Amino acid sequence: MKYNYKITIDNYKPTVLDFFKSFYLGNEKLKALKNHIWINDLPCDMTSELELDDVLTIDDQKGLDIKPLNVRIDILYEDDNLLIINKPCYCHIHSDGNKNTENTLANMVAAYYVRKGLDMPVRYIHRLDYETTGIIIFAKDPLIMSALSSELENHSLRRDYLAFVEGIISNDIIIDKPIGRNRHNSQKYLISKTGKKAITICHPIGQYKNKSLVRLTLKTGRTHQIRVHMTSIGHPLLGDMLYGGNIKYIKRVALHSYYVSFINPVTKKKIELTSKLPTDMEKIKAK
Repeated sequence: MKYNYKITIDNYKPTVLDFFKSFYLGNEKLKALKNHIWINDLPCDMTSELELDDVLTIDDQKGLDIKPLNVRIDILYEDDNLLIINKPCYCHIHSDGNKNTENTLANMVAAYYVRKGLDMPVRYIHRLDYETTGIIIFAKDPLIMSALSSELENHSLRRDYLAFVEGIISNDIIIDKPIGRNRHNSQKYLISKTGKKAITICHPIGQYKNKSLVRLTLKTGRTHQIRVHMTSIGHPLLGDMLYGGNIKYIKRVALHSYYVSFINPVTKKKIELTSKLPTDMEKIKAK
């Protein structure tokens, strides 16, 4: 599929390479695009200069790459470059290569693209666990994918979660504990001196009998980070059987991707979005 980018920089003349690097495009992708770029419909190369109002076109040479699944998606935000949606519970983001090859959120997004007449790959910026609900960001073109992946890596793309945990939490907590794999259970992770650095900020929102609703900000993005960290301080997530959480109030992990904020790589404007607590978690307050 071809993608067009209108040049808005007028204080100097960047090269095509300069423009691509501003989106943190890697060398492999740059090499793949080498003979598939145009300025104002004329062939160009990486050293060609760009001027104000030029239109740079790239041909990514990739189309829809997975089977569409015609299930409605809950769209929170959409523009020419981004699609941000609410993930339901009990849903994988993408195929794991074995089971769940077609019944995934990516397949649902593929069907939406077909309905919109968009022939492009499904590109997700981050992931959520199978039972976790809430905000997921998809990029509609390769430059946005690269730029937002960089924002995610350097933590300028902020992600906050809401969770119900066991016990009462009254004060803010900063959890700075490294996380590694559990050698005895391949599905689990644990606090490990040899693990990767992981930081979670926990802020209490409300207390309900013997449980608390907390807002969690990730400063790193390790697998099962919130679940492992909260268990490590004696407050496992409700419904989290894998890490010892109580299943009396809810039958899934009580975790919701609530808030994201980031800089739109194209417009340079800040995007902030929230997603309301799903019904099954809202009901916990009264239990």
